[in-house]
Amino acid sequence: MTVTAFHPRPEPDEVARVTSTAAELLEVLWGRASTAPASASQLRVLLILEHHEGINLSTLAESLASTPPSTSRLCDRLQAAGFVERAVSPADRREVRLRLSSRGRAFLADLRVRRQKELRAVLSHMPAAKRVALLEGLDAFCAAAATRIRHGAADSDARTA
Repeated sequence: MTVTAFHPRPEPDEVARVTSTAAELLEVLWGRASTAPASASQLRVLLILEHHEGINLSTLAESLASTPPSTSRLCDRLQAAGFVERAVSPADRREVRLRLSSRGRAFLADLRVRRQKELRAVLSHMPAAKRVALLEGLDAFCAAAATRIRHGAADSDARTA
């Protein structure tokens, strides 16, 4: 499947379209590496908690673009499954801090192994030079996305302060 014919200097719109297609194909591939027993929403919570250890419920809800009650119910289910731990904040007893349990970390590690297996199968069919180009592009993409996410978090912190 050819997604596009590339121009020497592709425009952001073209790259965004191809990246969206790649993300959709990744979803299909990763579906083969089942996320059971966690739903897609629960998986998103686990991934956020992995990167923001000790986040509070309000900040998590904001990260999910959800309401605190919905996010709390999501965390209830993850806690019941043994994936999430809640702890009272030492600074404010009314605030609950969330963190991944060792079981949650093990689940994510196992999921990544299964997903990487699916990706390796696809990447093995690509020429080495294209894999190098993909790696370089994805490194740059990850750096830019991480910067945007950090700045977005700083912007939302400034709005709520």
